[in-house]
Amino acid sequence: MQLGLIGLGKMGGNMRERIRRAGHTVIGYDRNPDLADVDSVEQLIAKLEGPRVVWVMVPAGGPTQETVEHLAELLSPGDVVVDGGNSRWTDDIQHAELLAAKGIGFVDCGVSGGVWGLENGYALMYGGDAAHVAKVQPIFDALKPEGEFGSVHAGKVGAGHFAKMVHNGIEYAMMQAFAEGWELLEAAPEVTDVREVFRSWQEGTVIRSWLLDLAVRALDDDEHLAKLKGWAADSGEGRWTVEAAIDHAVPLPAITASLFARFASRQEDSPQMKMIAALRNQFGGHAVESK
Repeated sequence: MQLGLIGLGKMGGNMRERIRRAGHTVIGYDRNPDLADVDSVEQLIAKLEGPRVVWVMVPAGGPTQETVEHLAELLSPGDVVVDGGNSRWTDDIQHAELLAAKGIGFVDCGVSGGVWGLENGYALMYGGDAAHVAKVQPIFDALKPEGEFGSVHAGKVGAGHFAKMVHNGIEYAMMQAFAEGWELLEAAPEVTDVREVFRSWQEGTVIRSWLLDLAVRALDDDEHLAKLKGWAADSGEGRWTVEAAIDHAVPLPAITASLFARFASRQEDSPQMKMIAALRNQFGGHAVESK
């Protein structure tokens, strides 16, 4: 089948290649002309035969909103738009309503796989009407990993990005657990080869996983991670996961703590610890350190 793909960055570019390898035609547009197959979104739409399917892989928020609004003016009834970026699920509902008013379908798709997806396939979580999903199904089948698992029609519009959001929240907590365990091992004088301890866990243990494999890979590149600064960003999905937990009154202590740990990583001098130091000095005369 034919697919229009908007956004050919690290994820989108590899997705285009994987879909083409499966025998489908992909016409891609990116603001970087070195990556694009056409010069504009208008040219992309003109080259597609109806009913069209256009997959959007641009940053969440304003860029996705602008792209969906642009497509709403260019596409025809019966066409389908897929948002495969990291949009918030609440945005999906608004986009679906905007497009539905013009007879255009909408599917939201959470995509996981990162830079490894080209070779390994992408885990896909999508939401939308069954009829709209069916039009995109050959592309989902091309992108997913080999085998029985790796993709799911999670529910109605918004379900795909909600599922991907929760996936990322779990990912935050798992990474934090590996990071805390690594730091404790590094601090213990009895343990003389932390990297090989991590490597030994790759077989036979209950914590073996792809994240563990990647941790070993990172330690092979830089055994004590001396080249890195302990600073971690958050994409926004961890925050949305915690906000959704509050809305649904679902306790998420591990995921919430892992998100806050990332905030702490950005503080070279913790304001909170200044107050702790001051209070300890006031009530107990404990020593403080001045700048």
